[in-house]
Parts: sequence; C-alpha cells; structure tokens
Amino acid sequence: MNSPDFSERLRSLLEAANIPSFRALCRKAEVSKWQVEQLRRGQIAAMRVENLQRMSEALGLSLTEFISHFSSTLVTSTAVENSASTDSDATALQEEYQRLQAKLEQQREQLLAEFQQATLQTLESMLVQLPTALYTAQQKPDIPASRLAPLLRPLDQLLSQWGIESIAPVGSEIPYDPQQHQLMEGNAQPGDQVRVRYMGYVQGDRLLYRAKVSPV
Repeated sequence: MNSPDFSERLRSLLEAANIPSFRALCRKAEVSKWQVEQLRRGQIAAMRVENLQRMSEALGLSLTEFISHFSSTLVTSTAVENSASTDSDATALQEEYQRLQAKLEQQREQLLAEFQQATLQTLESMLVQLPTALYTAQQKPDIPASRLAPLLRPLDQLLSQWGIESIAPVGSEIPYDPQQHQLMEGNAQPGDQVRVRYMGYVQGDRLLYRAKVSPV
C-alpha cells in the first residue's frame, strides 16, 4: 500500500493562507523542512504536537481544524485503496487524534505550572512583604493605609485565580506548626501560640512559602 500524499491538501491550505511555498511555511511556522516533509507524507502521528501547533497557527487554523483536514484525506485515501479497512483506520485515527489532544493539554498544563512558578519566584518579596507593610500601616493612624490596600487587590485576584491561599493573616495568633511556619526568633513547640509576622502561602496541598512567625 502506497503512503498517502498530502502535498495537494497542504498546497490548498497554503494558498488560502497566502503562503507561497512549503519553504515559506517553514519560515513562518519556525519548523524544519523535515517537519513539513513528514506532514506531506502523512506521518502526522509521528510529529510533535508543538510543531503541529505552530503550523496550524501559521495557516490560521485551530489545531483541531488542522488535524481534521489531513485526517479526512487519510481516511479517504485508505478507503479507496482498501474499503474493508476503513472503519478500522478511522477508529485508529480518532484514537491518535485524542492522544494528540491529551498530549497538547498536558503540555499546556505543564507550561502554565512553569509560568506560575517563575512568576511566584519573581514576586516572592512582594507576596511576603506587602501584607506586612499594609498591616503595619493599619496600626499607625498617621499612615494612610487606605492608599496601600488597592495595591494588593490585583495581586489577591491573581492568587485567587491560581488557587493560591495565605496560611494566615499578618498579625493573627495561631498554633505553631513547624511544617507551615518559620520561627523568626525564640523557641516554640508545636501547638504553642505564635503571631504571624510575614504571610505564607499554599497552593492546594503544596506549600509555597512558610509563614514567618514569632512566639507570643
């Protein structure tokens, strides 16, 4: 059985996207000539999802649309050559499509987690120190704390969207937990009352920063 040739289908998509050649697609999508050659040979299942994503964006298509263009061609070609295997090939193609979708979703989640981690590292000093600055201002009548509070709202909204919660408010007195609290001075046993001086954070079951505390 000859391998399906996707060249004509790809040319029609290039024409619709005003891309003059396969080489121009390589440049616009930032993929290698070999990646385009794999697509033309019908080897989409062997290609990396990120390369499929780049080419679909270059052609102005969603990843689903991009894959479906080539999927329909593959099924038609298979049906012409061997009608008895059409259902089997269609099922295999659907399974491969679902695998690609799952892989893409996994990569998106990984990229989001990496982005969140990098952002939190950049904002660490702000996350820890700003709540303490606001608390200190609220304790001193001569400092207009109302001017500081709005600065925290966008940050609070971002943390909420990412499922990040504070361990305890600054100034609160809570039982000492060495897993979540870091003593800044003195000594304390688990369960002893301590006062939160700098806020700590958790994301679900994951500890991001321990709250800094001191004995009451």
